[in-house]
Amino acid sequence: MPHIDPEELSLLALYGDWLDEEGRQHLGSCDACSAEYAALRRAVEAMKTTPDTGSFEVPGPNVWSAIHQELGLSEATRKDPLGSAPGSEAAEPGTAGPSETGPLQEPPAAPRSFKKRPQGWQRPGTWLAVAAAGALVIAGATLWNINQAPTPLARADLSPLAQHSATGSATVLESRDGSRTLEVKLSKDEAQGYQEVWLIGTDLTRLISLGIMKSDSGTFPLPAELNLDDFPIVDVSDEPLDGNPGHSSVSIVRGSLSS
Repeated sequence: MPHIDPEELSLLALYGDWLDEEGRQHLGSCDACSAEYAALRRAVEAMKTTPDTGSFEVPGPNVWSAIHQELGLSEATRKDPLGSAPGSEAAEPGTAGPSETGPLQEPPAAPRSFKKRPQGWQRPGTWLAVAAAGALVIAGATLWNINQAPTPLARADLSPLAQHSATGSATVLESRDGSRTLEVKLSKDEAQGYQEVWLIGTDLTRLISLGIMKSDSGTFPLPAELNLDDFPIVDVSDEPLDGNPGHSSVSIVRGSLSS
C-alpha cells in the first residue's frame, strides 16, 4: 500500500477514527506515516491546550509590528492591540461642576452611564490575527518535525519460527546525518532467557550481533560501513544465560530486509 495521503493524516489527527482497516494497518507498520501522524497530533494537542495566562507578559510593540508585516494585514490593524491600556472616560461637556467665580448654584448632575471601551485584546480582529500567527508558528514547528524524521530505507516482516508465535517488523532508518538504525518491533516477548537481535548473511553462516532487546521493541545502531545487501536477514534469538556469545540456534522470529 502506498503512503497515506497527507490530507487523510491531517483529518485523522483532528477527528480520530478516519482511516479504513487497510489504512490503520499501514499506519501501524509504516514508520514514515507514523512519524508524520505523531507530529500532526502534537500540533493539534498544542492548539487545544489552554495556556496559563497568569504568567504572561505584555509583548513590546515590535512583536505586533512583525506579526502585522508577516501576515500582510491592513492599515486599520497596524496599531498594537495590546499597547493601549484602558483609560478613564472624560466627562461630557455640559456636566455641572464647581463655578470658578462662586459657590455651587445647583447640585451636580447625576453621572451619565458610559459603555466601557473594549480593551486592546477584546477588539474585533485582534485575536483572529494572533491566532493566525500562532497557527503559522505551529505549522512551521510541525513541518520542522516532519523534516527531521528519519527516512525508512528497508523493511522486513518478521515471522515466527519453530514453537513460537510472535510476529513483528524490522525497519532500517536513516537520520539526516547519514547514520542508520534498525528498529525492531515484536507482538510479544517469548524468550525463556533473553532476546538478542542479529543480522545474518545470505549464506546463513555469517552473523552480526546488534545487541539485546529487553522488551518487545528496540532500536539498534548499524555500523557505518555495513553493507545490508550482504546481511539482509534479521533474526531475534532466545539466548540462555550460559556465557556463550554465539547464537543459541533457537530463533523466535526471522525475516529478510527489502527496500
